[in-house]
Amino acid sequence: MSLYSFGLEPLSCHAWNKDKTQIAVSPNSNAVDIYQKKGKEWNRIHVLMEHSGRITGIDWAPESNRIVTCASDRNAYVWTLKDGVWKPTLVLVRINRAATCVKWSPLENKFALGSGARLISVCYFEKENDWWLSKHIKKAIRSTVLTLDWHPNNILLAAGSADLHCRVFSAYIKDIEEKPGPTPWGAKMPFGEVLLEHKDCGGWVHDVSFSPSGDSLAWVSHNSSISVADANQGKEVTHLTTDHLPLMSVLHVNETEIVAAGHDCCPYQYSYKSPGSLEFVKKLDIPKQSSKISMSAMQHFQNLDKRATTEDDDSELGTLHQNSITQLRLVEGDRGNVEKFSSVGLDGAMVLWDFKQ
Repeated sequence: MSLYSFGLEPLSCHAWNKDKTQIAVSPNSNAVDIYQKKGKEWNRIHVLMEHSGRITGIDWAPESNRIVTCASDRNAYVWTLKDGVWKPTLVLVRINRAATCVKWSPLENKFALGSGARLISVCYFEKENDWWLSKHIKKAIRSTVLTLDWHPNNILLAAGSADLHCRVFSAYIKDIEEKPGPTPWGAKMPFGEVLLEHKDCGGWVHDVSFSPSGDSLAWVSHNSSISVADANQGKEVTHLTTDHLPLMSVLHVNETEIVAAGHDCCPYQYSYKSPGSLEFVKKLDIPKQSSKISMSAMQHFQNLDKRATTEDDDSELGTLHQNSITQLRLVEGDRGNVEKFSSVGLDGAMVLWDFKQ
């Protein structure tokens, strides 16, 4: 594992390019910074400035090399690299509240955007008019959509929201794709069809993640619980209430293993084998050995800046991240066999974690 700090600002979201040599991060502002790895250093090579509100979501499509960003200014932009410069294209998302999350579909022919307008915009490119259009999924959503994840079949879309519900919708757009075949989640898939609606997740649903096969769905809620719905077992839901602080992000590292992280500042591994058997496996952070060293004047002021304290004793956490983890991302391997993943946090740091299968 390796840690890299991008400064003092919290990192709200991040995304990697295809070969993982560049990372796009948002330092909790209206800008997206793109860094490139050179040796052991990360150098800032681009700044994407078009939004007027705080960036809430970034996703980088690996094959088409397009970046989509969304922000609290109610806009989304698709960025394409032309002659070494990133050019933005405004997307007609038609929302009257802040955008909260955005995700490219696996085939990269559309993306989904969640917002505070209690709807999901599924956006696709219309060649005739040369613009990005959106269709809205409104059915049953009663509050802000906080998180989204695509099923590997490019049709189904999972959403977690602040109305304590986790849902799976069909996002099939007949203008741009073939009619989908049946899945364990359901066979009828007109646009906006609800294929799973799990009521009362115990708190806001902070993140959702489909398994590599798409047959199970994991989510984490604000009541410190992690849950899995299994489509092959009649959509049966298994809950596990943890004794940790709430988890903010969840990621499948293979078909049965799940990694989740949040306000405890370190990732935890969970294992799901069958309905009723969702178990905590281990903490993936190795505690740091604390050694008492004299504090320089510079460290004194850095502490004042970072943690609003001048005290050195016990202010250092035993974890690599010194504040809440906001997002996990796959770095090496594929969805069915993740070898390395990354995390960003409110401490302005990005950590690369090795995962041994």
